[in-house]
Amino acid sequence: MSQGRKAAERLAGKTVFITGASAGIGQATALEYLDASNGNIKLVLAARRLEKLQEIKTQVNKDFPEAKVFIGQLDVTETDKIQSFVDNLPKEFKDIDILINNAGKALGSDPVGSIDPKDIAGMMNTNVLGLINMTQAVLPIFKAKNSGDIVNLGSVAGREAYPTGAIYCATKHAVRAFTQSLRKELISTNIRVIEIAPGNVETEFSLIRYKGDESKANKVYEGTKPLYADDIADLIVYATSRKENTVVADVLVFASNQASPYHLYRQ
Repeated sequence: MSQGRKAAERLAGKTVFITGASAGIGQATALEYLDASNGNIKLVLAARRLEKLQEIKTQVNKDFPEAKVFIGQLDVTETDKIQSFVDNLPKEFKDIDILINNAGKALGSDPVGSIDPKDIAGMMNTNVLGLINMTQAVLPIFKAKNSGDIVNLGSVAGREAYPTGAIYCATKHAVRAFTQSLRKELISTNIRVIEIAPGNVETEFSLIRYKGDESKANKVYEGTKPLYADDIADLIVYATSRKENTVVADVLVFASNQASPYHLYRQ
């Protein structure tokens, strides 16, 4: 039996919850799950931009008419709304099998001492508190059935800090520590805890970081061959479609011209 067919069988009928699903890695991951399962999957897509999610759902309904998709507006920084969002999912989407903690962002690129307090709060609340609270809301579902996958989107910035990225790096180091602790806490269960840590990925990430300044955002990728959202989505789906005794626990992925957070080889 081919690897693709095996993956499709393991994913068949599962419910996948993706945060930050309206664009970038989140959107690409949703589409990759649909491809890998031949549409035999249920998706819960959550993000701040409901109109973007509706566009994705419309396209999915056209391309994969058998797939079931629920969309909902959720800002993970509003931590008091996370539990109610999970509790109020429609019945057929309540039994979540895979949680993708994808929502995250970088804001600004300033040295310590001149960082906007709003940027500090924005990164901490999204990358750390949002991820932790989302995990806490979904974990009881996994514990009740003794199965499930938790995928946390880390970063190379969680392995090695770099100048002018102090807060973003701190948040991704926190994600890494939280992931490792959680994996050890759940070692006696069949719940898998996975970290995917990308390097330089060309998405809306840099445009958001530089607050809409396209020239600064484009410069990040200038002269390089970065990773793309579908490269990371492919890894996420691969990790969560392995046999249940196999945990792809920790993946650090670079583009071929990168060796560290600030080491990009430019032709």
